[in-house]
Order: sequence, then structure tokens, then C-alpha cells
Amino acid sequence: MLRALIFDVDGTLADTESVHLAAFNHAFEQVGMGWHWDLLRYTQLLDISGGKERMLHHWRSLQPDLKELAGGSVEATINRLHEIKTAYYENAVNSGAVTLRPGVLALMNEARAQGLQLAIATTTSPVNIAALMRLAIGFDWRSHFLAIGDASNAPIKKPHPQVYMKVLADLGLRAADCVAFEDSSNGLRAARAAGLNTVITPNSFTAHHDFKGALRVVPDLSSVNVARLKEWHGR
Repeated sequence: MLRALIFDVDGTLADTESVHLAAFNHAFEQVGMGWHWDLLRYTQLLDISGGKERMLHHWRSLQPDLKELAGGSVEATINRLHEIKTAYYENAVNSGAVTLRPGVLALMNEARAQGLQLAIATTTSPVNIAALMRLAIGFDWRSHFLAIGDASNAPIKKPHPQVYMKVLADLGLRAADCVAFEDSSNGLRAARAAGLNTVITPNSFTAHHDFKGALRVVPDLSSVNVARLKEWHGR
């Protein structure tokens, strides 16, 4: 029986990656790193889950012998970059630069009306989630979700299933009672490792990913409703 829908955020709820890319490049300029990620490089880096992890991976690709210095200067630099990047992203979202993908809000509203629970399972930070959902749903957005797993409470990034295992525990439901929504191969691997049927909505950054094992791959959620999900899930 389908009892809950679990949503990834970046790329799934909204096409956020272009804004994230601009935010990263803004942070690099502000700190004087001399880095600039183009679309190709950022698309490659999306194979690494988590903004801090992505930056550290890039740094090590440029400087293979990179080691933490006394006082934790590498970690401090990454943290500072992430703070600047997050502030830029939040301001961009608040200014309307990001909107939910087609069908997302309609499916959420229909699911809630039919008594299904909603949850979020993402590797992004709580402030990024709040910025997006506050604009899309309103200041009471948190009351729409029974459980939220994010970078603050599930620090092991996808494709590890930690965030999904946490969300399932918080929901008090079996994986067999839920459907997950993802946009990337890492997200799919994490959800499937937790035993979840997963609907994929690719975007321009993830269209080339391998989605073998997905319940369905659809362009967006505009043609997906609860009845169709129950039909797919029941098979």
C-alpha cells in the first residue's frame, strides 16, 4: 500500500543546479580561489554529492598532494566558500530565480488530500530547503512534511542510503509503503539501496545518467498523479 512520497530537492523539486553553479562561482571569486566552473565541469562534479565534498574533490584534482594544514585551513576555506555560496543561493531563490518543476506542487497537494504523507530526503543543507519551500509553499511549508532528512542529520551523502533510512525511520513506514522521487543516478542508487521504488525526473544535468532499476523515468511530474503512482507501485 502506498502511504508516503519522499522527494529529493535539487534537480527533482526544482531545477536548481544552474543557480547553484552561479553561487559556487560567486564564492570562488569572493575568496580569490582563481576557480571557475563551466557547465561541463559542474556536470562532471555533480557525480560527487554535497557542495563541500564537490569543492574539496575539485581542489584535490588541481592539487593532488593537498593536505590539511595546521589550524585546519583547508576545512576552514571550504566552510567559508560554502557559507558565501549558500547566502548567494538563498538570495537568488528569494528573488524568484528558482521555481518548482512542473507537476510537483499539484502532486504534493493531491497526495496530502488523499491522506498520504510527504517527506524530503536530500544531501543539501536545511537553509537551502527552507529558502525553496518557503517561496513555493509559504511560511508554513514545514507542516506539509512529516519527515525531513538533510545534510545536517544524515551527513553520509548519496549514493549511500543513510538519508533514506533516516526518513523511513522518522516516518515509521516500510520502504514498501513509499515511493521516492529523484533526478540523478546517485539519488536512484541511494533510494534503491533503502528498498524504495523510485520515479526519476531527469534534467539537463542528469539526462545522461544510468537509471536502470527506476520504477519509471518521466520528463517531469505534470502527468503523474496518485492513481498512476499506486498503479506503478502495485506492480
